[in-house]
Amino acid sequence: MKPDHAGLPFRWETLMKVRLSLLALLFALATGTAFAHGNKVHVRGTVEKISADSVVVKTADGKSVEVKIAASTVFLSRANNEDKPAKAGDLAAGDLVVIHATPKDNILEADEIKFSVAAAGKRATPAPTKPKP
Repeated sequence: MKPDHAGLPFRWETLMKVRLSLLALLFALATGTAFAHGNKVHVRGTVEKISADSVVVKTADGKSVEVKIAASTVFLSRANNEDKPAKAGDLAAGDLVVIHATPKDNILEADEIKFSVAAAGKRATPAPTKPKP
């Protein structure tokens, strides 16, 4: 007795449609993520220098990047997993920053500066040792 394979082509066709649909969805999500920030630039690192109109950030790869501060720049201080409104005067050299900036005429202009105090000085203290008799 031969097995009935009459429904097999239908199942294969359905499987291929599902695969193509998933591939199209994955492509759409990847494309959307790539264009989510438009022409915005992210600068992450440690504040090296601050002036009234700019911040210089040392990035993880050792480059110094200058970002201009605009009147519309928003400052946020991050502490205890919370973002709180801040002022430019709260930002200090050594702070960790993530800056969302817009390129304008070969310069970067900050839209948002999110910063937190570096965790320097937080070292584990060794357990006290007992004196030897």
